[in-house]
Amino acid sequence: MRIWSLHPRYLDAKGLVALWRETLLAKHVLEGRTKGYKNHPQLTRFKEAKNPLHAINQYLSEVYDEATERGYTFGKDKVDWKFKKQTLTVTKGQFAYELEHLRKKLKVRDSKKLKELNKLKTVAPHPLFIIIKGEIEDWEIV
Repeated sequence: MRIWSLHPRYLDAKGLVALWRETLLAKHVLEGRTKGYKNHPQLTRFKEAKNPLHAINQYLSEVYDEATERGYTFGKDKVDWKFKKQTLTVTKGQFAYELEHLRKKLKVRDSKKLKELNKLKTVAPHPLFIIIKGEIEDWEIV
């Protein structure tokens, strides 16, 4: 499971679809609707949010919007659109780690998307996150 701190616009098609599925699974975990993945490290920051379900729905809303912009049909009804916006943090080290991880995936899967990413001077986080100082997050499996 990978719930990216990067904005979903940087993901290739396969990555965006996987992100949607995996984040929906994370939502089910937070709702207590599944027995698997309960203690997955990627869920830590959502579990620590002021309102974990609002945070995961806010996250999903951005993934949905990106998919819609690309012409994909994701289930709008899978998102509880009544979420209250909040912010979570991601460390600069974590963000850099994820960016490099994405580059490695794109090198194998989508060279065009990699070229687009490499041309950018700055890369934005998912709008749920603000970047703070720090190393790779403790929950990350390196």
